[in-house]
Amino acid sequence: MSRIAKKPIIVLKDIIIKIKNNYIYCIKKKLIIKNKVPNFIDIKFDKKNRLINLKLKKWSNKLNILGTFRSIINNNIIGLNKNFIKKLVLIGIGYKAYIVNNILNLNIGFSHIINYKIPNGINIICPSFTEIVIKGYDKQMVGQVAARIRSYRPPENYRKGKGIRYIDEFVSIKEYKKKIK
Repeated sequence: MSRIAKKPIIVLKDIIIKIKNNYIYCIKKKLIIKNKVPNFIDIKFDKKNRLINLKLKKWSNKLNILGTFRSIINNNIIGLNKNFIKKLVLIGIGYKAYIVNNILNLNIGFSHIINYKIPNGINIICPSFTEIVIKGYDKQMVGQVAARIRSYRPPENYRKGKGIRYIDEFVSIKEYKKKIK
């Protein structure tokens, strides 16, 4: 068994856990995250100590899924407590990002403006025209939205490294072929 799967999940006091019909619900106020529990995983929630323990129902070769499922549930509990954040930066002359009516507008060097509808459960803020901050309680969805926005104009390796990148991403600039006069 993996070390990750052996660790119990500590549930905070303001989060409610319910297990019904092969689903686990993590609830905080009006926010609900629901995950399907695979058939071979047995979940035990200790209400007194507020711990979730995961075990396989019978011997199986699905040990890797047990650790993954534990991480998903743990991320749901962390996300309900505090939001996950991803930051993107636009690098390039004239590149802009702004929000109008729950739609992120990206002006990133194309002949048209790209409109990205912000999904439910995600909050996007543009503190300046060249910064995008993505917040949400679902770690997978925050990462997916950040990757989708970045895919519209990934950073170039040649010339100046223009494009959309994560704030902590390093792009190695390669030398380009020069014309001989």
